Amino acid sequence: MKQIKHNKHLIISLKITIILSFISHYSFSQIFNQEQNPLSVKWRQINAAGFKVIYPEELEKEAQRMANTLPYIYPYVGGSLGQQKTSIPVLLQNRGVISNGFVQLGPKKSEFYTTPPQQFDSQDWLNNLAVHELRHVAQFDKLTGGKARPFPEEVHLAWFGASIPIWFFEGDAVSIETALTKAGRGRQPSWVMPYRAALLEGKNFSYSKASFGSDKDITPGYYQLGYLLASNIRQEQGKGIFDSVLTDIRRRPFRPYPFSNTLKKFTGKGSHKWFKQTNSMLKEKWTAQAGASPAADYTALTRRVSYASNYFLPVRLTENTILTLKQSKADVPHFAIIDKEQNETSLLNIGPQDQPWFSYANGLIVWDEVRYDPRYRQRSYNVICSYNIKNKRVKKLSSKSRLFSPSLSADGKKIIAVRFDLSNQCNLVELDATNGKIIYTYPNPENLILQTPAFNEEGNTIAYVSVSEQGKAMWISNRSGQSRQIISPSQQQITRPIFINQQIAFNAHYSGVDNIYSVDINSKKISALSDAKYGAFNPSVQKGSPVITFNNYMPSGYEIAEIPFKAHQPENNSFVYFGEAAQKQENTGNVFSKIPDSIYKSRPFAALGNLLNVHSIIPIIEDEYQFGLQLNSNNLLNTFSAFAGAEYHRDLDRFEYNAGFSLKSFYPILSATYRNRPRRTFYSTNKGIYQGDWRENNIQLQALLPISLNALGDTYSFSLKTATSYTQRYAAQNMPANYISILRFPMEYGFTFSHSIRQAERDIAPKWAQILRFTYQHQPFDKQLDGRLFAVESFLYFPGFFKNHSFLANFNYQTATGVRKYDREINAVYGYNNIRAVSMLKNTLLLNYRLPIAFPDAELGPLAYIRNFRGGLFCHYENIGTGTTLAQPKTYGFELHTSMNVLRYQPIIDLGARFVFVNKIYHQNPILELILNYSF
Repeated sequence: MKQIKHNKHLIISLKITIILSFISHYSFSQIFNQEQNPLSVKWRQINAAGFKVIYPEELEKEAQRMANTLPYIYPYVGGSLGQQKTSIPVLLQNRGVISNGFVQLGPKKSEFYTTPPQQFDSQDWLNNLAVHELRHVAQFDKLTGGKARPFPEEVHLAWFGASIPIWFFEGDAVSIETALTKAGRGRQPSWVMPYRAALLEGKNFSYSKASFGSDKDITPGYYQLGYLLASNIRQEQGKGIFDSVLTDIRRRPFRPYPFSNTLKKFTGKGSHKWFKQTNSMLKEKWTAQAGASPAADYTALTRRVSYASNYFLPVRLTENTILTLKQSKADVPHFAIIDKEQNETSLLNIGPQDQPWFSYANGLIVWDEVRYDPRYRQRSYNVICSYNIKNKRVKKLSSKSRLFSPSLSADGKKIIAVRFDLSNQCNLVELDATNGKIIYTYPNPENLILQTPAFNEEGNTIAYVSVSEQGKAMWISNRSGQSRQIISPSQQQITRPIFINQQIAFNAHYSGVDNIYSVDINSKKISALSDAKYGAFNPSVQKGSPVITFNNYMPSGYEIAEIPFKAHQPENNSFVYFGEAAQKQENTGNVFSKIPDSIYKSRPFAALGNLLNVHSIIPIIEDEYQFGLQLNSNNLLNTFSAFAGAEYHRDLDRFEYNAGFSLKSFYPILSATYRNRPRRTFYSTNKGIYQGDWRENNIQLQALLPISLNALGDTYSFSLKTATSYTQRYAAQNMPANYISILRFPMEYGFTFSHSIRQAERDIAPKWAQILRFTYQHQPFDKQLDGRLFAVESFLYFPGFFKNHSFLANFNYQTATGVRKYDREINAVYGYNNIRAVSMLKNTLLLNYRLPIAFPDAELGPLAYIRNFRGGLFCHYENIGTGTTLAQPKTYGFELHTSMNVLRYQPIIDLGARFVFVNKIYHQNPILELILNYSF
């Protein structure tokens, strides 16, 4: 009864923080790369029928090829959306090693990352990018009208994100890349394998889970979901259905769920019903495929857990142990050894990779991982590292290199790897495994894209895969210059060959399911070695063993299994090709079969001469009292951004005018902002409280030097900042006699150091990280406003009691004098703004424990998709050493959070509630804080 009576008198304080809108241009731009190249890059450009190809000078040959390709194929790519012409800059980026491509608005451009991946489609990499990304250009042009209008790009981008589900955006592009070529991801069984395995194993994912993903299960993903949905809709509704849908959305843009409702208007079914109907069709056809191709069941050599886990590239070390590269929803990528009881021993966490890869021989592991330039993160490298299992020593064998798929010789003394230079010339190189020195470079006069090489047992012959527009082929070569094609080019997904006596084992999908095959080096006869239900990959053989260790894919991830080396006749191809209707409707054949070969005139692209690129005017809403319009400019190289705007202060009934820029070409980032703005204050006199108004010119200047280094699973960051400002006040109305009209250059300095290890998907916060931040502010040029502030913040993260738990100890200290006496630069206790202060803030000790609670993956109709529930406990202290003891925290309590997708949009909403209990000396009732945030 006492508790009930107390609750009746509980006073609840609400605090809601909303960061921007769900579809703001800021959130959407995060899917694009905003990093810079070093100043040493020399840029050139080619203008070709609406396409401006901008490229580093080393890529002249590739740029000429793309200048011929893009205008030629665009009418075919955009044909089914009624788009025949376009105008867009296309940047070829060659300094990075991550394979990617995108199209954006604000500013309108496309970027192709030219370094090919080591496992992708069976066609030329840049051709693959061209057909896919140009479909996105056509989508943008269709929805926006494709015509130049006064600065609409960021508004169009936000509207596009609000109108079109991301599954259609990507799925339609995959459908076109498949229909217009002989390749395309729609022809790859491994690409739709997770979807097929889930359906046939009875995992009936909801529409939201299939699109947005999960923190516990492997889900199809919006690319695969989109391709299968788009293919099915085109199969039943014809070639022009998406042209009609996008046209109708453009004409009537302001509707709830515009894509689904418009789709329903033309087809009778909205997105959700199409998803259910497509799932039924997929299950029926994939069940028939499974019946036509008998499969074997393989015993897993790994334990199954409640969340998805992958054990890549298994290698048997001894009769009782297996080495693998493990990745899971709950673990960062690391090497692990699994014994015969399925116990796991972790060896070493590794850094990011473009694809999972390592090689083992004679007690040595080698792998490649991505290392970023400390400042210009458009530039990255792929370096080779090694780990000696016996002495546990890690070595970096290459620096600032572009080496991929390293593979050891049987004695562990040599490494064969793929190298790409800045002109995209590809070669196989042989390295000394002790020091990484290049011993020999294999010639590649046709500049085929080469992949996943491997030595034979003697170390004198290599097998590898080549990729060209004709498809994938397999070769063997030796250092005497002899090369022989073992498998001729085809559209098979041939990957990762390894020698087994006089045969080569490899992956392919001859049966319509990815399996392990072997080819006889002399007769070139191909035989099957596995009959996996969903997919078998990454074979390895211990010397002298008759058993193949490999990855067997199941809905919970890549498991480890073994089979005897026993060859048999491959099954007939039973692959279900869902892109056939779209291919017939497009009726183009391979759009790359007749590309022109003209020579275009190129000229330098002046990076400094193209700084201004005004593209958008957008609404700005600071709060309920301040709003306006802002003109934005971003140059194509991401080195210069600028804005100018006007905002209305409703409470002051006056306008503010502002402008600013940020220059990111140099090592420090330089920025400046000018504001002419109205201001108001209230002050006490003997006659009461008076209101004073004025206007001021305010100039703010800042220099920021961000440095970041990564190695293995660790990231180290350093940041130096200095900032100042100058303020001139004028047009004073009713101000006191001692009113100060000029504020001269207050100075601020900041330094931040941080170290953290990689986080798993289910980690709530870092398990191990340290952050140290210093801030100093003073006014050396203005003695009238003397004052100083010094602040130190430290964050120490530790592992919690269980997996994916995290503990944070955050100690903060500040001292402030003069005009800065009441400033606060450090974190305060939870509930600080709702508790009456009894002393000046000097320090805080904030202890937080965060943990995952559940992963429901619950779809609440079209309203929300709940991904997880998380919890936290906290105990916060203030002004330790000045009367407070560690036995008496100022505030303590708990918090609950959930991550969700709302209204079937991609941004993840973080919704939470924090219950804050206050030390009794403050005579403060408990506080409830509501939290709303989001990320994209």
